[in-house]
Amino acid sequence: MQVTETKSEGLSREFQVSLPAKDIEDKISHRLKEIAESASIPGFRPGKVPVSMLRKRYGPSVMGEILERAVGDSSQQALTEKGIRPAAQPEIEITSFEDGKDLEYIIRLEMLPEIKPIDYSKLKLERLNPKPDEEQLNGALENIANANKTTEPIAKKRKSKTGDVLVIDFVGSVDGEEFPGGKADDYQLELGSGSFIPGFEEQLTGSNVGDDVEVNVKFPDEYGAAELAGKDALFKVAVKEIREGTAAELNDELAKKLGIESLDKLKETIVEEQSREFKQLARLRLKRTLLDQLADVCDFETPQKMADGEFNSIWEQYEEQKKQAAESEDGEAATNEDDLSDEEQQVEFRQIAERRVRLGLLLSEIGRENNIQILQDDITAALTEEARKYPGQEQSVMEFYQGNPEAMQQMSAPLYEEKVIDFILEMANVTDKDVTTAELMKALEADDEKAEKTKKKPKKSTAKASTDKDDGKKAAPKKKKAPAKKAEKKD
Repeated sequence: MQVTETKSEGLSREFQVSLPAKDIEDKISHRLKEIAESASIPGFRPGKVPVSMLRKRYGPSVMGEILERAVGDSSQQALTEKGIRPAAQPEIEITSFEDGKDLEYIIRLEMLPEIKPIDYSKLKLERLNPKPDEEQLNGALENIANANKTTEPIAKKRKSKTGDVLVIDFVGSVDGEEFPGGKADDYQLELGSGSFIPGFEEQLTGSNVGDDVEVNVKFPDEYGAAELAGKDALFKVAVKEIREGTAAELNDELAKKLGIESLDKLKETIVEEQSREFKQLARLRLKRTLLDQLADVCDFETPQKMADGEFNSIWEQYEEQKKQAAESEDGEAATNEDDLSDEEQQVEFRQIAERRVRLGLLLSEIGRENNIQILQDDITAALTEEARKYPGQEQSVMEFYQGNPEAMQQMSAPLYEEKVIDFILEMANVTDKDVTTAELMKALEADDEKAEKTKKKPKKSTAKASTDKDDGKKAAPKKKKAPAKKAEKKD
């Protein structure tokens, strides 16, 4: 085999490979002899079929098989001998092959960049350790009490106000005609709940028992029933009763109603949940700070195809969000909060894409160099944590991931990244600081403001790209719907 480098520009490489015709012929003959051992052709006993006849019958398919295997094996050997690690699957182009002549082909690829070791001790980080306080606990308990409140008719006659529950009869019509689902008796409507179309509840605020109110509203353009979407409607409403809500009493009975044995146990559960959520936010902040510092010391070249692929993924998401925003009642105003043109947005997204790829390569190299691996215990713990997000559906969640390799891979990738992050943090200069949850949220807000200012400053190099838009958003974790059993970005 002869390998000649024909191009070396940055990370791009191109090689001309030539395989002797004799090597190809030897492989074809060997394969035909293997086929001869089991080939069944009328007039010949198994194993006695002449190779010449086999070549005539099976030659084209064997040739294709041998060429594919020869190119695959030789290209891998060539790259290994050259000490090249491809950033993606190499492109192969066969340039010359005829029966009895040498096989010649070209390998085109982008190689992974050389990543120099980092002195982790120079990374200075602050790890916040938040602890839920009494105020957080009381706030959660108050929300639970309000969510389980009871209502009683008001003791004294007065006008309705936000928070009251009205017992009403109503009939709705469009263009003078009643429509299906537009009528109800003894309906209980909480004013301010937003459960009816915009404008409905507001026109009933300030009403008295016994009032007949004509409510004029317009169905939203995106209303579920197409025949009503965007239409003006009139609702004739009879106010029959005004009821005041009373928060449920915080006691063991309420806790049992929620499936927990006692009020004390409910409080423990709330504190545990709050601790977990705030620790996740603190971890996210620490990780984001670490990635920012790592991005500042990443000065190696980024494989262009990897950066292009990441950019295309980001741009597709942006275009989809832009389309959805344009279709919503907020219109185009919601598509780009920074009022950037598409060209300016592309520049920013390319910086984000390069940053993501660069950090991904760095973390991958750190993991490879230090033999960091995901253990079965790590996967089991992650599956258990994921299943906890879907109370009552834990088993189906576990089965979904165990029977879906793609979903399992999507779970494993972040696990690997987190293990690499932990490895770096063990050697970095990290100081711990106990804080209240309020102080944590304030720190997160300050980080977001700093990131926004950094993002708007001119950048001298894409290696110094600002913190990614969705790096470490400080939204509290949300409950999710259980994944379907069937199969369906990121610093």
